Amino acid sequence: MAEPQLYSGGVKRMSNNSILVVGGGFAGITAALEAAEVGYEVYIVETNPYLGGRVAQLNQYFPKLCPPSCGLEIQFQRIKNNPKVKVITMADVKSLSGTAGNYNVTIAQRPRFVNEKCTACGKCEAATSTKVTSEFDFGTGKRGLAYKTHPFMFPMRYVVDAGNASEGELNAIKNACPYDAVDLDDKGKTFDLAVGAIVVATGWKPYDAAKLTNLGGGKLKNVITNMQFERYCAPNGPTGGKIMRPSDGAEPKKIAFVQCAGSRDQNHLNYCSYICCMASLKHVRYTRERSDAAVTVYYIDLRTPGRYAKFKDATEADPKLSLVKGKVAAIVEDAQGNPVVTVENALTGIKTDEKFDMVVLATGMEPSCAGLPGAAGATDADGFVIDGEGIFAAGCAKQPLDVMKTAQSGTAAAMKAIQTVVGR
Repeated sequence: MAEPQLYSGGVKRMSNNSILVVGGGFAGITAALEAAEVGYEVYIVETNPYLGGRVAQLNQYFPKLCPPSCGLEIQFQRIKNNPKVKVITMADVKSLSGTAGNYNVTIAQRPRFVNEKCTACGKCEAATSTKVTSEFDFGTGKRGLAYKTHPFMFPMRYVVDAGNASEGELNAIKNACPYDAVDLDDKGKTFDLAVGAIVVATGWKPYDAAKLTNLGGGKLKNVITNMQFERYCAPNGPTGGKIMRPSDGAEPKKIAFVQCAGSRDQNHLNYCSYICCMASLKHVRYTRERSDAAVTVYYIDLRTPGRYAKFKDATEADPKLSLVKGKVAAIVEDAQGNPVVTVENALTGIKTDEKFDMVVLATGMEPSCAGLPGAAGATDADGFVIDGEGIFAAGCAKQPLDVMKTAQSGTAAAMKAIQTVVGR
């Protein structure tokens, strides 16, 4: 796929009827395209080296269980074919001043060390054997010092991790490229934009499981998060889609899913994260498609709003699934590294300790302000962005949402941004 319109740096002053979209996930992409396709110039600023946000990290998204490329490839084609959309990856908003219709924004872009000549042939990646932890895989896998995060990465261009590479490794990466695409002299850039409106689409991050000490988060090897499980099940993930225990690589025969791991808890996230129940029911299907494992879901309430009730009903029909209404109090491990779950069944009042091969914590959605200074819009008590004059939140920067509602909110934010700049 051809490159999108990438901003090359320097100082650029735009007219005030342009729109800045901070965040290149599903909400930001939708907002940018909706505005650009009615004639407005739009800049997408994304902190990652790729567009697609959390959706790109999924194996499938519900209710149809489509792979992420299904929805994203269409959006990427629209970006590629629309010169009014400019994409700035590996970049953050460093400062913001002004008012609605007349904002001055300073953008800082980190070096990629790979230019537009890259064909993603992979020879740079093969030039060194050093591996580091993959951020894209939430720490479940490794990546090279020259890498692309996933097969449908957009822009389809490698990144060189110069910070972790020795001089010899950097030279090997550069010399391996037959297209002169590796630029070790690449420098970070800072430039200014003048825009009339801003869409904040900075998305979400998984709640830090290490804070869930009673559930063994970040401590017990065979207790993982829902997004880590998602990467295990993805064909482009660290195991090629095979579910296995982190401790020994064995295929688990008995898996527990723990709902509201940090959500609906005044000590952690005070709100319902909306999609966690559906995500775990989806994970039940992943498991049953791949193995004959028995699955237990521990829940407070199974919340599957609207059309998702049919998905729940179909999943519940699986004879290998047990649903237990009860909040998990603790998870420890036995001498063999098997997680032992302590829970009181809310319906029977019986407290049990049950052993599993692996436990998956449905950690909640926490708003992420990556790439955005605090001055860009107010936030509520939970950290979600509140619309202001000329600044409009979209997607999970605004509230926990699924992919469909994220797209809808991106369209809504674009319409508000257009109303701000129209006629200027």
